[in-house]
Amino acid sequence: MVHIVPRNFLAVLLISILWAVAVAPLAAQVHYQPGGSPWNQRAHDGPDSEVPGWYYNLGITGIRVELTEDAPEWLLVKYVFEDSPAHKKVKVGDLIAGAGGKFFSTPHQNGYGMDKFGPDGPIADFAEALEACQRKKANGKLDLNIVRDGKQKKVPLSIGKKYGAFAKTFPFECAKTDAIQEDLYKYLLEHQRKDGSWGSPPHDTFAPLALMASGTKKHMAAAKKSVQFHAKNTSREDDSWLVNWKYMAAAIVMSEYYLITEEKWVLKELEEVYDFLYSSQYTDTAQINPKAKETHPHSFPKEPGDAEGGWGHNPGFEGYGPIAMLTAQGALAFALMQECGIEVDPKRHKAAYDFLRRGSGRNLYVWYADEAAGQDDWADMGRTGASAVAFRLSPFGKKSVKRGLEHGALIGEHPESFPDTHASPIMGMGYGAAGAAGDPKVLKKLMDANRWWFTLAQCTDGSFYYQPNRDNTGYGADSRIGASAVTAFILSTPKKNLRVTGRSE
Repeated sequence: MVHIVPRNFLAVLLISILWAVAVAPLAAQVHYQPGGSPWNQRAHDGPDSEVPGWYYNLGITGIRVELTEDAPEWLLVKYVFEDSPAHKKVKVGDLIAGAGGKFFSTPHQNGYGMDKFGPDGPIADFAEALEACQRKKANGKLDLNIVRDGKQKKVPLSIGKKYGAFAKTFPFECAKTDAIQEDLYKYLLEHQRKDGSWGSPPHDTFAPLALMASGTKKHMAAAKKSVQFHAKNTSREDDSWLVNWKYMAAAIVMSEYYLITEEKWVLKELEEVYDFLYSSQYTDTAQINPKAKETHPHSFPKEPGDAEGGWGHNPGFEGYGPIAMLTAQGALAFALMQECGIEVDPKRHKAAYDFLRRGSGRNLYVWYADEAAGQDDWADMGRTGASAVAFRLSPFGKKSVKRGLEHGALIGEHPESFPDTHASPIMGMGYGAAGAAGDPKVLKKLMDANRWWFTLAQCTDGSFYYQPNRDNTGYGADSRIGASAVTAFILSTPKKNLRVTGRSE
């Protein structure tokens, strides 16, 4: 809750905070990790390459801000985009102390962990003010309370009402959701490469899935180009690095495409992908790379059966070995390929599900590998989401399907970790939403709790931005394509046009 701060209190607070920020700008940063992360990271290409760090995007205002330890209730402006509502009105170094006629009063809880997840504080309050000014009865104006050179001033921004506000039924039957999706589809079409890809396995999973989910002809044409890319770049044997991510993406995308179109040429390509995934699944200690015993002495399996049925970054066992996120995708891939008519070895398929069961706490939170580190703890939900989808589509009976729904229900119980997940947060969001989509009530709960993210991650050009996170996989070379692809996919989940989001066989 926010309220108007008395002027005399504000004046005293201003002096102390401005002095702290001025004399200790580096110490003032709140780090997710030692060394200045995430704020000191840069995007090397694209529209964010000009921004001097990885900061929070404040929606379509065009403002980027940093959360600081010395001013936990305020937002420090670090960049303003040209031709945005805030251009020439808000300056780098300004402190945003309030928005929408209210001063911020709740300190932020910036960080990673069960007690730190969520936007509580100025981030959540700013998102609410930005949404409020775009509602039907509002005027599209957002008043900011700015502290500049030790003085308080009110700065009005003309936001407009192009998108409006999210409906109470969001993400279901929501005009703003539909308008955002149209912008995102356009963005994805414009950024699809000549070879049909978008540049990485997560992008090449969620961009084509989002386009397929739209159901329109031009979007299906772009999805077909993606499928052709996957077909061209996969085979029964492949010694490229981190290769299993590529094959999981290919299996899932090509299967969904076939189940929609029934184009027979896809089956031959899927058989090759299946053969590769069959060979890369970990089943025996003989597959352990001897180098792993030197580089990761505490990670490789010591006993027969350890990590059995899983997939790691590369075939067999390498480095960290089989992990739950890839194994959940493997179980899902096998389920989808079987629906396409590919003959899937049931023993291998069950082994993948058994890996996920071993890696789940009693609350069904899925941990990093095949051993639960805690029975009732939870954190990032990407692995749990991918497991939820895999079990929902399991061919092994109602108990497996029920387990998938229970995995999804856990996501609804802890929606605050949704945008802040391990390794590839953007991928985690996609699978988290897909996992929740098995139950419309769970999906609704997840999306309502994270409406702030969809409000603030949107950029003035209609794309979506990769907000600061625990991990940065995918940020650097790209700060928008992945986020735009995953957002387009997430907003498509209510349509249930894909098997992974609930379409019937």
